[in-house]
Amino acid sequence: MPIVRFPALMKYYVDNQTEFLVSGSTVNELMINILTRYPALKPHLVNPKGELRRHFNIFVNSVHVRDLNGMETIVSENDKIIFMASAAGG
Repeated sequence: MPIVRFPALMKYYVDNQTEFLVSGSTVNELMINILTRYPALKPHLVNPKGELRRHFNIFVNSVHVRDLNGMETIVSENDKIIFMASAAGG
């Protein structure tokens, strides 16, 4: 199963883990399976339309999904998927 990493600030919503295994053959399937396992994460990860929030970036093996096939990017067993929240400053 692919390894998923979340920001340390969000580990509260994923049983205090920053890294865990999730099944899925695409990034979208991974996200659905993550939200099924950790429903408290949903309002932080997706908007009311069910789309990934703008301030989240997803990387598959260090490549942003927008440079791949978006949420339909295929993932394999040994891939590392990183969900990263953008930081803003003023």
